[in-house]
Amino acid sequence: MEKFKKLKNEGNDFVKVGEYEEAVNRYSECMKLNTEECTVYTNRALCYLKLYKYEEAKQDCDHVLQIEDTNIKAFYRRALAYKGLQVRKKNMAGI
Repeated sequence: MEKFKKLKNEGNDFVKVGEYEEAVNRYSECMKLNTEECTVYTNRALCYLKLYKYEEAKQDCDHVLQIEDTNIKAFYRRALAYKGLQVRKKNMAGI
């Protein structure tokens, strides 16, 4: 559990300085230790949104909502992911 906290805190620190890829790596390591901790998934979803990886963000939010069906952050970030996916589709149609 101590390693989990350390990795999560490192991920949070990377988010604060805009190092989203590094944060994703830390949160992914956390998930190997505990797949039920929802905050790690919503945090990683935030990073994916910042990296324009909307499908990955949506998947993380879907996972959280299977565990906690009232998680507001997961709903909000999934909505942002859907919005990003729609914008991408529109841009692709215009090419």
